[in-house]
Amino acid sequence: MKKIINIILSLSLLTLFGCSLEEEPVTSLGKQAVFNSEDGLKAYMYGLYDILPTPDGIQQSEANLSDYFAYSGVNSFIYKDGYNESSSSSWDWSGLRSINYFIENCEKSTLSDKIKNNYLGMARFLRAYFYYDKVTTYGDVPWIDHPLAVDDPLLYATRDSRETVMEKVYADLQFAEQNITQGKESTCTLITKWAAYAFASRVCLFEGTFRKYHSLSLSTSSDTWLDRAATDARFLMDNGGYSIFTTTDSTAYRKLFTSDAPKTSEIILGVCSSASLNVYHKANWNWNTASYGNCPNFIRPFINTYLMRDGSAYTDKTGYETEDFSSECKNRDYRLYATIRTPGYKREGSIALPDFSGFARTGYHPMKFSVDSKDGDNTLKNTNSLPIFRYAEVLLNYAEAKAELGTISDSDWEETVGQLRKRGGVTSGLSTKPTKVDSYLKTTYFPKISNPVILEVRRERAVELCMEGFRFDDLRRWDVGKLVMMPWRGMFIKDVNVALDMDSNGTPDVIYYTDDAGLASAKSKIDWDKYKSTCAVVNVSKDLTSSIVTVIPNGTGYNLGWGTKDEKLRVFGKKQYLYPIPALVITKNGKLTQNSGWEDGASNDGSDVE
Repeated sequence: MKKIINIILSLSLLTLFGCSLEEEPVTSLGKQAVFNSEDGLKAYMYGLYDILPTPDGIQQSEANLSDYFAYSGVNSFIYKDGYNESSSSSWDWSGLRSINYFIENCEKSTLSDKIKNNYLGMARFLRAYFYYDKVTTYGDVPWIDHPLAVDDPLLYATRDSRETVMEKVYADLQFAEQNITQGKESTCTLITKWAAYAFASRVCLFEGTFRKYHSLSLSTSSDTWLDRAATDARFLMDNGGYSIFTTTDSTAYRKLFTSDAPKTSEIILGVCSSASLNVYHKANWNWNTASYGNCPNFIRPFINTYLMRDGSAYTDKTGYETEDFSSECKNRDYRLYATIRTPGYKREGSIALPDFSGFARTGYHPMKFSVDSKDGDNTLKNTNSLPIFRYAEVLLNYAEAKAELGTISDSDWEETVGQLRKRGGVTSGLSTKPTKVDSYLKTTYFPKISNPVILEVRRERAVELCMEGFRFDDLRRWDVGKLVMMPWRGMFIKDVNVALDMDSNGTPDVIYYTDDAGLASAKSKIDWDKYKSTCAVVNVSKDLTSSIVTVIPNGTGYNLGWGTKDEKLRVFGKKQYLYPIPALVITKNGKLTQNSGWEDGASNDGSDVE
């Protein structure tokens, strides 16, 4: 809330200083008023927060670019011949210009070093945030550490190496860790020293694993980066005062994402909304309205990865492939019930099954960010806070870095993955690291990985952090981007042209029908007048080239399918681990070179799919 108020108060400063990369700075009089006053520094700094994601940005960051969602339409980046250097449009450097302008003038301030360095730490945190996004998107990029004048030769700079830029990103984060004076605070909306440690662990884990799995021969080894990730995460774990948010029942994970006030024990940095200030986001609209957005649905291979509460793998059950919705949801990790609508979920006092006839094409209806009130289902109304950094991620960063280094211990496991699974109601395997490879996880997702600890950390990361914007980056750093081509298979249904009781409560919930005759037959076998207001009807096709929901035979029944007609048009090749630099940018600056495979207008045509 404090962040919202201060951003509103600083709108005039943001307007004044939010110039492009080469615009002239403000007058010296204006600079003195801002940079020689702590209030001025604070107001300017709040304006720079715009570089951080919004609630809607967090939700939409992977809604149509991951391996566990099906969605309406295919993202152009992975649609065959849908993307090239003319499509790319995120080469925007105006945010960096504002950050560098602040850094240059703050360094000249007459305020004390302690005050200056505190705000410089925040600015360098944001510069690291900016550059981390650029490197993960484009690879090598120019390093710019000062505001550019109209005649600055760096306006036409070449690309600096990944090694150079990432070392400077890490140096910025180290400075932020050492100089930001703000520790844990009650609003969870301010950049703190602990946010810097959390971000450093994220950056270093990405870089270490990217270098390892892509076999990059750079001066700083992958192990060095992984050790940095573990060190930064460990320092926060030992000194930050954070813990996993828990409750006495199964609702803790759900409440993390549906409460207006951030859960301060776990949230390190978040973003808030406010009804009183008329600041809302659209989570309910995004996840409950079929006519809005791209209607993301989970697919069954991912749902299969949620553990049973006794700690066993769901896919170890005999016949799991043909369990219906009610059966597959029994005795699972509580996080499943907080991520999708499952039997027994209520909204405003009434049972709310997946919206089979509207939103839930695969049957798996996401609800992680959606609140139980229906007020915002068709409008901008949400005020629940959402995390940018939370302690659970730090624990997972630590566990993965240690697993990749081969140094993870049983106590490490218990302190990290064990805590998260315990919150999910899992009762075994919490205190000792796994020793057995899960064959489903290996075969379906990571055939090149034979280390059971790495496999289980990856399972845990997907379950704990799903929908929070990590998955596409995770797939790219693990060199498994081709998983975005996974077929979109949904829940198992026992038959078509019959009324199905999806929650096993004795009443029909949905009819999947193939034609009018099939629908009429299904209706005739139940008291349709009694159930027509609550029993959904969904037209499906057995023709996999159809654009509607399809049904794919599986043993004694079918799996729902979506987007089957376009499955062969989704591609992910070697060049798609990086985006192309926009063609217009290269035309303006001839010193820039294009990323490999994207030269001369080449498209994502699938020719380099592995």
